[in-house]
Amino acid sequence: MTRILLAEDEQAMREYLKRALEKSGYEVVAVDRGTDAVPLLESEHFDLLLTDIVMPEMDGIELARHCAKVSPKSEVMFITGFSGVALRAGESMPQAKILSKPFHLKDLVLEVERLFNREAATGQI
Repeated sequence: MTRILLAEDEQAMREYLKRALEKSGYEVVAVDRGTDAVPLLESEHFDLLLTDIVMPEMDGIELARHCAKVSPKSEVMFITGFSGVALRAGESMPQAKILSKPFHLKDLVLEVERLFNREAATGQI
């Protein structure tokens, strides 16, 4: 089963995304800040880090950089409501997918499915 680490500081959004992904067959561990995600990335395997960019204590870009160091096989997908921040994330992590809020849950699920179907098609999983 594909494991996703979700880092989102807004509780309603975090619960909403977690539920949608679990209904689609993914195992989701959700945290409310990047600093809570760090020890999980260091001790467990996740196929995808799905992170908000703007969060307290540690932003999503910094978290994604840490993920690349400690779990280089994990994919990264950013979610943000700020277009300027999305540009900065794209420059910092050009291989990462960026979803801009607001988005439909079906769009998120489709992007996650595309990500892992692409890997399966190229034999990267």
